[in-house]
Amino acid sequence: MTISAPEAAVRTVELTVSGMTCAACSARVERTLNKLDGVRASVNYATERATVQVPAALADDVLIERVRKSGYTAELRGEEDPDIGFARVRDLRRRLVVAALLAIPLGNLSITLALVPRLRFPGWELLCLALAVPVVFWSALPFHRATLRNLRHRSSSMDTLVSLGVLSSFAWSAWSAFAGGTEPGYWIGFGPTAAGADAIYLDVAAGVTTFLLAGRYFESRSRRSAAGLLAALDALAAKDVRVLRDGVERMVPVGELAVGDLFVVKPGESIAADGVVHSGLSTVDVSAVTGEPVPAEVATGDRVVGASVNRDGRLVVRATAVGTHTQLAQMTALAERAQARKAAVQRLVDRICAVFVPAVLGVAMVTLAAWLLGGAPAREGFAAAVAVLIIACPCALGLATPTALMAGVGRGAQLGILIKGPDALEASRTVDTVVLDKTGTVTTGKMTVTACRPADGFTLGEVLRFAGAVEAGSEHAIAAAVVTAARAELPDLPPVEGFGALPGLGAQGEVAGQEVLVGNARLFAERGIAVPDDFTAEDGTTAVLVAVDGRIAGQLAVRDVVKPSARAAVDALHALGLRTVLLTGDNEAAARVVADEIGVSDVRAGVLPAEKAAVIEELRAGGARVAMVGDGINDGPALATADLGMAMAQGSDIAVRSADMVLVREDLRVVPDAIRLADRTLRIIRGNLAWAFGYNVAAIPLAALGLLNPLIAGAAMSLSSVLVVSNSLRLKDFGRADRRAA
Repeated sequence: MTISAPEAAVRTVELTVSGMTCAACSARVERTLNKLDGVRASVNYATERATVQVPAALADDVLIERVRKSGYTAELRGEEDPDIGFARVRDLRRRLVVAALLAIPLGNLSITLALVPRLRFPGWELLCLALAVPVVFWSALPFHRATLRNLRHRSSSMDTLVSLGVLSSFAWSAWSAFAGGTEPGYWIGFGPTAAGADAIYLDVAAGVTTFLLAGRYFESRSRRSAAGLLAALDALAAKDVRVLRDGVERMVPVGELAVGDLFVVKPGESIAADGVVHSGLSTVDVSAVTGEPVPAEVATGDRVVGASVNRDGRLVVRATAVGTHTQLAQMTALAERAQARKAAVQRLVDRICAVFVPAVLGVAMVTLAAWLLGGAPAREGFAAAVAVLIIACPCALGLATPTALMAGVGRGAQLGILIKGPDALEASRTVDTVVLDKTGTVTTGKMTVTACRPADGFTLGEVLRFAGAVEAGSEHAIAAAVVTAARAELPDLPPVEGFGALPGLGAQGEVAGQEVLVGNARLFAERGIAVPDDFTAEDGTTAVLVAVDGRIAGQLAVRDVVKPSARAAVDALHALGLRTVLLTGDNEAAARVVADEIGVSDVRAGVLPAEKAAVIEELRAGGARVAMVGDGINDGPALATADLGMAMAQGSDIAVRSADMVLVREDLRVVPDAIRLADRTLRIIRGNLAWAFGYNVAAIPLAALGLLNPLIAGAAMSLSSVLVVSNSLRLKDFGRADRRAA
């Protein structure tokens, strides 16, 4: 039978695409790749990744060459130079530093001498030009390159207007300095200007370049952080695995592992894939995947998750999910998809510029044509056209976001809140639901002994002494809690002899000549040690039993305690009219105890890591605008999926990288503060954008009618920028009025 299944001949290629500066760039790369026969491409601007479905016969080089012809660079994922992204950020930083160092003296010099003719000296125009050349032709080069690329594809962007405005102001200034007329200037009270002095406005070119480079630099840093999240998730996966075939262990790359294969995991090794324990008994550290502090006890038939770490015994696991089907791979995919919907404020600016830029270019050309057709001198017509470009140059638009962001970030840092980018600000505006991770966020993330109950014939001190001495030889999280409690009462614990760890059960040893057993109820049942009926664990706690010479000595209650500030934080969120949800992979009973303690009624317990993001999506699908607060690796996809992701700074690197905000203080009351600050900052940004855009719209007709000399246009644009900056600096007082009122 002939198989005509072209789908079998389709493969997936992942590319890293460099050089994109806006969402329009990613759309252009996507269209270019999709023009190839049989190719389906999806390009993610935020993560600089392209996922391409291609016929098996199509070479990877064809895809890479297509991307390069569209004006960008591409490499196969995994083969790219890891330093490229950092080199791009360093390059932008160098260009920004040069522009700023030259723009400050240039602005002071050109404006002062243009306004006060008595201070001018021979060759002052040439000095201004010399200061401007590096800024215009080197620092602004990224904008010029983007403009040329846009021209080749018959499109425009903010880069187009920036490049034309910068080059036009420089060219007109240079021409005026050498060939300008001697007409009287526009500055009443300063006397007539020298030749061309009314057209030396190089500060405009330098200022626009500096401000917009600053915005581009901070954007690039943010995008590197987004890519870092995915790299950190990838790093959790095991690279090699001990496959068991025909009774022989053989180390192979993890990519060769198939569903149904048996593989061996030794103590201290990461589990290579999701599976079921075929044989062995051990405890598994699942904190990297689930965030729960207590290692899970596993035995034959229990499920294990890839990327978790085997702590004690040797395990033989049968793989049930490998490659892209594992829980870790699904977490990575969820995080990558979520990154695609970031930077909404910047998309707003892009939408404005998509209409604004072509309109301004059209107005400038119509202005020049109208003046020339009306019989005016070429100098006057060209001056009016340049004034249109200068007054419309998006300096204030470029300042609107970065200045407010920097002011908000500065104030946030004082309050213990680190804001990563404008996406957090946009998301905060309509947040109505706050989802709190339990372990490590609402709770301390560390097991603590909350109660000790001695049995008849034993004292509290004796129970702690025996239990602490034995558990001092264990590395288990519960053991550490017992030792901490014991040393708080008894600084010097007696030595233990014959210590032995009992994976999944507890530990044993000899203390002062007496046999001591510490562990769970299953261990005591196996050893035939009677436990009183009333020695039961309360909801939300783990019971640790202690026996001496075969007789029950007491019971310790261990739990992950709630942070002192949690209740006040939840109350503050409720006061803001926000709904709260407690989300955890822990069991229902433990979750309910914590929820009741902090005042949260909506509890989602027993949620697997990949399902946390699904819970967020479910809430969003129901119309909620969700802020997620978490700290663990397992929270990464959920933080990225939420409208607003907030990570505790003491949490995992992946949680911090995937969040929109990082909360530095342990005090959870910083959460409502962060939401309020983000909302205020966004309103400032929107006000800035409204002013900047409205100012341009009002000033362009004046420039087109010749009522604005280009120098006046430059000064007016600078004034607009000052107003935007002043408005942004109001954020420095955020929170102070509230404290005074309190």
